[in-house]
Amino acid sequence: MDSETRNAFFRFFNEIGIIAQLSRTALETRLPKGLTLPHFSVVNHLIRVKDGQTPLALARAFQVPKTTMTHTLSGLLEHGFVEMRPNPDDGRSKTVWLTETGRQFREDAIKSIDPDIDALSQTVPKEKIEALVPALTEIRTYLDKARD
Repeated sequence: MDSETRNAFFRFFNEIGIIAQLSRTALETRLPKGLTLPHFSVVNHLIRVKDGQTPLALARAFQVPKTTMTHTLSGLLEHGFVEMRPNPDDGRSKTVWLTETGRQFREDAIKSIDPDIDALSQTVPKEKIEALVPALTEIRTYLDKARD
């Protein structure tokens, strides 16, 4: 690979990393006390992909140890955002299901960043953001498949 290509891809991923850090901080500062971005991320994943997954499947999806996911799920259980049900395919494990409270938490969290999105939209128009999404989705899809 030539250095120009390497540098272009590095700059691309570097910008995404910085954007991820800044957006993570913006969201986390607006979450209710005691809740973190991993809590939001699991709820968002269960809505975006599907609920009814095992803790192990969630740990794999987030590329974290099962113990870390168990800890995150414990916080979600305490807040009433998820419930654990027996796994119909394997009686030794559980599955994670969102509650209505969990779904509302996600909606409230998304609405909480309205001021940030409004400010950004004054500089970057919605159409420009919409135009970027397909390429980002294509890259995410590739990276998701490549890690498996």
